[in-house]
Amino acid sequence: MSVGILAHNVGTLPYKELAAKVASYQFKYVQLALSKAISDVDCSLGKLSPGLANNIAEAFDRNGVKIPVLGCYVSLIELDDAAFRRNVDRFKEHLRMARHFGTAIVATETGVPDTDQFDRYQARLKSAVEELAEEAEKWGVFIGLEAANRHLIGSAPQLAELIDEIPSSNIGVVIDPVNLMTQSNYENQHEVMQEAFRLLGSRVVSVHAKDMRVNENGKLETVSSGRGMLNYRMFMELVQQHKPQVHITLEGVQIEHMDLSRDYVLKHLAEV
Repeated sequence: MSVGILAHNVGTLPYKELAAKVASYQFKYVQLALSKAISDVDCSLGKLSPGLANNIAEAFDRNGVKIPVLGCYVSLIELDDAAFRRNVDRFKEHLRMARHFGTAIVATETGVPDTDQFDRYQARLKSAVEELAEEAEKWGVFIGLEAANRHLIGSAPQLAELIDEIPSSNIGVVIDPVNLMTQSNYENQHEVMQEAFRLLGSRVVSVHAKDMRVNENGKLETVSSGRGMLNYRMFMELVQQHKPQVHITLEGVQIEHMDLSRDYVLKHLAEV
C-alpha cells in the first residue's frame, strides 16, 4: 500500500528536482498540476508535446515516482467567451497528452461562481463537460470531476446529477470528503461521506485525502490528514469497499507534516 501527494505541495521546482524531492519523502506517485508544480518548463496552452510529457514522466520514473493523475485546475464556468474557450482548450490539451505522462486521468474542480447568474453558469458547465467528454472518449482517457464547497458543483448530489445529464463513460470522479463538508453539515460527516460514495462510488478514479477541524472561532477549516476530526476509519473503509487499490493522494499538507499525514493514512488503510 502507498499514498501519493499533490506535487506542488512539495514545492514549485524544476521538474527533475521536484521528482527527486517527492521521492525523498517516500511518495510513490503524484497528482501533477503542471502550472503549479513545474518552474523550468513553459507548460502553457499550446506548449505541451509528447516529447515534453515523456521527459517529465521519465524524470519521475527514474526516482521511482509515477504520475497517475494530471491536475488541470481551470474554471469550466467562465462567462467570458475567450476565457471559457482558453480553459476548455487547455483541458483538452491535457487530455490528449495524458498517456504520454503515464496516466489516463485529468482532474479538475468546476469553478466558483461570483454572481447569481446560476442558469448561465450551469449552461457553461454542461457545455464544457460535454465537449471534454467527447475529447476524452477520442483518446481513451478520463475526466476526473471533483465536487467542492463554494464551487458551482459543491455536493455529491449535484455532481451525480451532472453526470446523469451527460451519458459518457469517460467522466470519472475525484472524491474528497472534506471538500463536501460545510459549516452547516460537518457534524453529520458520516452521512455526508456515505451519501457521496453511494452516489459516486462507481465513478471514482482518484481520492484526495486531507482533514478538517473547528478553529478557536468556531469556523470549519481544512488541515492535513491526521490533524483533524474526519473519521478516517470510515473514509478508508468506504474507499476500500467501493474502489480498492485506487490512488489516494494527500492534499493541503505542509512539508513539516508530510511524514505524519502519510503514515496516518497508511495506518488507517492497513486497518481496513
